[in-house]
Amino acid sequence: MSSKDWLEKDFYAVLGVPKSASSDEIKKAYRKLARELHPDHNPGNTNSEDRFKAVSEAYSVLSDERKRKEYDEMRALFGSGQFRRNARTGGFDPSDLFGGFQGGGAGGGDRRFGGAGFSDLFSSIFSGGGGAGGATRTRGPVRGRDVEAEVVLDFGDAVRGITLPLSLRSPGVCETCHGSGAKPGTQPRACPVCLGSGLVTRNQGSFSFSEPCRECQGVGTIVEEKCPECQGTGGVTKTRTINVRFPAGVADGQRIRLAGRGEPGERGGPSGDLYVLVKVRRDDLFGRTGDDLTLTVPITIAEAVLGTDLRVPTMDGAVTLRVPPGTPSGRTLRARGKGVARRDGKVGDLLVTVEIQVPKDLTDKARDAMETLAAEIPPASREQLDARVRRYG
Repeated sequence: MSSKDWLEKDFYAVLGVPKSASSDEIKKAYRKLARELHPDHNPGNTNSEDRFKAVSEAYSVLSDERKRKEYDEMRALFGSGQFRRNARTGGFDPSDLFGGFQGGGAGGGDRRFGGAGFSDLFSSIFSGGGGAGGATRTRGPVRGRDVEAEVVLDFGDAVRGITLPLSLRSPGVCETCHGSGAKPGTQPRACPVCLGSGLVTRNQGSFSFSEPCRECQGVGTIVEEKCPECQGTGGVTKTRTINVRFPAGVADGQRIRLAGRGEPGERGGPSGDLYVLVKVRRDDLFGRTGDDLTLTVPITIAEAVLGTDLRVPTMDGAVTLRVPPGTPSGRTLRARGKGVARRDGKVGDLLVTVEIQVPKDLTDKARDAMETLAAEIPPASREQLDARVRRYG
């Protein structure tokens, strides 16, 4: 991404967060937009695809503390009014830099900068260089990008834990040339122009400007005989399958990090990380609150009044719970150690809520029995309600 891109794009607006947003707020906003705009959820929708790319680009900058700091400083500098907009091009007027310095070098470049074009100066400022002696840019190993994936688990698999194969289609190292880009049996040679540095430095009056070598595109090496598989790039987009272990008790919305399983690095750099977002399907019977499982069981009026032994399922068998006589509807019984296992070895409970099921249709015999019961049991206590009724007539 060029420095010009950073100036022209408001990454905070793309993610819909304020400039003061925390890392967690930026991450939350990205996840929400990524799920909504993902091409798999919007097949054929080019607008959603473009927005998804823009959201990913914004997150790649704002999620990195170093890049975010550079981005904020750059926009603060160029958006502070020190530089005026060029009415013709809509860009920044280079003459605003250094108070409109008029260089005197020869050549076909911009004479206001001693023959160096604005893009040269701009690149020099934001590549860690500038000043006498030329800019310096590291051409060493570069860490690969992080990769995100989403997996949907069944409720039972999330509770017990499971290992699943995950297929990813992303850039990877070419297996034919092992990333060198050269045809097997050959090797890339050092660029004769930049001598392997990847940069070319030009002196313009009192200033030195560095820019990527055009001969080798800033890589530092030239591939004379290209690999037939990757055509000299050293990488190919391919599908790879890895086995991912989801621990017991993984929760909906949890993000699992697999170090070194993201995109491979450049020039021998380490691979990025793989982040797997877990989504858990709802279960027909069980719910979950933290490490406890929840279950609702209907009982009859007679069972609530007289008490009963209730046989209920768990995630690993069945247990018997005692319903005491006189149990009201909505009471919760606890089966200890029948919930979700924690990483520290502790296990949650199964919370069983009983609900009295009132029959809609009764046989004549059942109705007679209920009327007899109603005549024998004491009435419900409603003194406070009756007092309020009498008060308001």
